[in-house]
Amino acid sequence: MDLTAAYRQAMEWLYIACIVLAGTAMVVITIIIPYGVFMRYVMDSAASWPEPAGILMMIVFSFVGGAAAYRANAHITVGTLLNMVNEGNRKRLEFFGDVGMGIIGVFMVKWGVQLVQTVWQNTIAEFPWLSAGVTYIPIPAAGVITLLFCIERLWLGHPPADSFTFRDQPQTDG
Repeated sequence: MDLTAAYRQAMEWLYIACIVLAGTAMVVITIIIPYGVFMRYVMDSAASWPEPAGILMMIVFSFVGGAAAYRANAHITVGTLLNMVNEGNRKRLEFFGDVGMGIIGVFMVKWGVQLVQTVWQNTIAEFPWLSAGVTYIPIPAAGVITLLFCIERLWLGHPPADSFTFRDQPQTDG
């Protein structure tokens, strides 16, 4: 297996891991938030942990899921503008968009690591055993993942049609 195929395969597995992690976070959210509502309004005994736990899961879902959405080309783009320009300009705009996402990934890594380090000694009131820094690790981690997906796009182009990604594929006749 050559380097490009190995990198593409690694990105495919990383993408699947992101989808599983983000999906698991969403399932956990959909279980614990109704539990918190039930405890508060039906049992009249509010549990303190469901809301902060839901927020922590949303951080995982948002950042890791966002990186996966970028790879799948399911993120919000200026599709109208891309559809209004010719193929050459579309490629240039997509290239600059990918470079921009790479810059955002670097920003997430640099400032995310600083955020994690700054709040590492703090704890969360509902989870005193959990460092606040741990809760922000998804930010720099998603930055690294986004950078890896940017490298894939800039080096190898979009994932192929037979990949696991849910990208919109051009329709072909025949």
